[in-house]
Amino acid sequence: MGEPSKGNELLQVITEGKQPPNCDLTLQIEANYAQDGIARGVWKVDEKFINGIGVAMGGFVTSAADIMMAYAISSKLSIGQSFASIDLHTTFHRPVRLGDVQVEAKVDRIGKKTAYVLADLFQNDKKVASVVSSVLIL
Repeated sequence: MGEPSKGNELLQVITEGKQPPNCDLTLQIEANYAQDGIARGVWKVDEKFINGIGVAMGGFVTSAADIMMAYAISSKLSIGQSFASIDLHTTFHRPVRLGDVQVEAKVDRIGKKTAYVLADLFQNDKKVASVVSSVLIL
């Protein structure tokens, strides 16, 4: 089992081209921006994420948001700090289908021990899901 990463190490994926975490690679999500509590990326949805009714499984949708929220919170932490999700709530607005999904996350509020992070996912310029998370700062 690997060592947990600090938040600032995650940002090296964007700033220095460091190898993304395995979860990013597995989900086929690419973070392309993370600064000042805002992160953006693209999730490449292909057949492996599609369930029996022809749409992306909700857990994958939530995971895409969770990954991008990690980049957003990382961009607000000091060197040596890390984080862990306390809770995660997803509201689905429409089905996610094959193709690219734009994921945008932002830190809405941050304190000394917790932060509140939001994410919206868009496909074909339509919002497909909204996700909120409370995050413990370690």
